[in-house]
Amino acid sequence: MDRFGLFSECLLTGVWIAVAALPLLTFPAAFAAGTRHLRRHLAGERGGLREFAADALAAARGGWLVGVSVGAAGALLWLDLAAVRAGLPGGPFVGAVGILALIGYLVAVVRAAACWEPGAAWRPLLADAGRHTVRDPAGSLLLVCGMAVVVLSGALVLPLAVPVVGAVAAAATAVEARRLAR
Repeated sequence: MDRFGLFSECLLTGVWIAVAALPLLTFPAAFAAGTRHLRRHLAGERGGLREFAADALAAARGGWLVGVSVGAAGALLWLDLAAVRAGLPGGPFVGAVGILALIGYLVAVVRAAACWEPGAAWRPLLADAGRHTVRDPAGSLLLVCGMAVVVLSGALVLPLAVPVVGAVAAAATAVEARRLAR
């Protein structure tokens, strides 16, 4: 397989994911469609923007609830960090636990999205992804590092964060393929 072609497909997929995730609640659905697009590309199947859009719409039917839960988890973390800044007793510990919990939940959401297929329910996908997040620490660490690269890219040069999301989708696809191969 042409490695540069795969790299460019990942970057293009990152742009598609970013555009589809603009409402923020649709991020899990957009990521699921992106990873499905990359799986099709790796299998040599036909797929383009039309198939990506169809997958994004299908994944959004239940995926928007996952997006709401990610937003709620982010809001809870914001409250935890407000407690840390206010100097409440135990605040630093609660803040650290909150950050780690949010990171773990984001990894589980990314892993669930990487396994999504049309017609799949998100609740069982998230339950399985939560177990795999804990049982496969190397894969989970790879996804955490990928998310950190997106955040740092966005902090340095904001437009770079958009295509880098596609690299995280490729990493999630690879982590799940490795898990299935075991």
